[in-house]
Amino acid sequence: MAKIIKIKKGLNIKLKGAADRIVVNSLNTISEFAVKPTDYIGLRPKMLVSEGDVVKAGTPLFYNKNNESVIFTAPVSGTVKAIRRGEKRVIQEVVIENNGEFLYENFESANPLQLGKQDIIDKMVKSGVWTLLRQRPFATVADPATEPKAIFISGFDTAPLAPDYDLVVRGRGEAFQTGLDALSKLAKVHLSLNPNFNYIDEFKNAKNVTIHQFEGKHPAGNVGVQINHIDPINKGDIVWVVNPQDVITIGTLFKEGVYRPEKLVALCGSSVGKPQYYRTYAGACIKSLIETQVREENVRYISGNVLTGTKIEKDGFLGAYDNQFTVIPEGDKYEFMGWLAPGLSKFSFSHTFLSGFANCFGSSKEYVIDTNMHGEKRAYVVTGEYEKVMPMNIYPMQLIKACVIGDIDEMEALGIYEVEPEDFALCEFIDTSKTEIQTIIRDGLETIRKEMC
Repeated sequence: MAKIIKIKKGLNIKLKGAADRIVVNSLNTISEFAVKPTDYIGLRPKMLVSEGDVVKAGTPLFYNKNNESVIFTAPVSGTVKAIRRGEKRVIQEVVIENNGEFLYENFESANPLQLGKQDIIDKMVKSGVWTLLRQRPFATVADPATEPKAIFISGFDTAPLAPDYDLVVRGRGEAFQTGLDALSKLAKVHLSLNPNFNYIDEFKNAKNVTIHQFEGKHPAGNVGVQINHIDPINKGDIVWVVNPQDVITIGTLFKEGVYRPEKLVALCGSSVGKPQYYRTYAGACIKSLIETQVREENVRYISGNVLTGTKIEKDGFLGAYDNQFTVIPEGDKYEFMGWLAPGLSKFSFSHTFLSGFANCFGSSKEYVIDTNMHGEKRAYVVTGEYEKVMPMNIYPMQLIKACVIGDIDEMEALGIYEVEPEDFALCEFIDTSKTEIQTIIRDGLETIRKEMC
């Protein structure tokens, strides 16, 4: 049994609205799906279809001008309903309307263990599943021409209201293992599990991978934290990361010869009437899921979790790498002199409210949190709080400042290649100055990425 790596620094945010282990089959009830180029860092899409074109699941929609070998394909069959553009005609969404039929391009099934590395890459690229692999540093789609030193998979998620990967993989173990087999032909695969989770055998007995065990507070489930403790990224290193649901999609390609990005999506949050799971496809529209579940008008719809997710409209679509929709109250109501109240019902990290002391003693209370910042932005001050929630061997305050001033040498010296914005989500959450730290880290990474292009 692998040694347990204990993550002592971090913060668990217990929110009301976790999804019950109930799965609703919505494969035939959601009619609109979208592929969003904005979900992919550094992507410059070149369209291969037009509005009104009929496509199958796996039909190429566009490719990346910066790397023409990377192809993005349709998640379902149907008609290209809209190609929506934003400022400067930048493509925002390619919307596909499904007519109830599910037709697939045929990529032919094959046993990945009997294929060569290049054959596996070619099949994954042609089908579009290659885009499920992300490359660190920078979180871009993996470059098929690169040689990663390893591939990392986190088998659990510690973010607020995160989906249960045990439930996600249950019943789909063969596809999951086939996906691991394919990835193992590309590089060494690391799978991280939590010893406190009641995993199914598909996780515990996974083959052709190196299993690690992590336990502790969030962000113990972040793949970046796991990489930092297993095999840190240095300048010049490349690693790939992939989500367990996407491993199943890769496995389905080799088992059945089709691109079928089926997902188990958690609809959660305190504004959801009955939080539960929905079986659907990548890029699903949230509209039909919330019609009977969300009665409130003034809410925030998020693709992803409350710390790192993206705000969407009530007819918006699931992000490319997201596995949950979260709905919470919008924070545009203000409480007069609310800081004077004891705040037993308010979540507190810094002990501003009495609830902060209860959390120190392991309180199981679940909180309803809205999007209110509780104060305006203020001067950036040194508090020493970041270090309490950052379990990586870096200096977060110094790295943030280096990103602000754009000092590439200093960013490199402070470990910029090891992090992604999600690793700073807790720093942003507890920040006294209300600073958009994740944006600062992303801008710093983009500065270096563009310098290297």
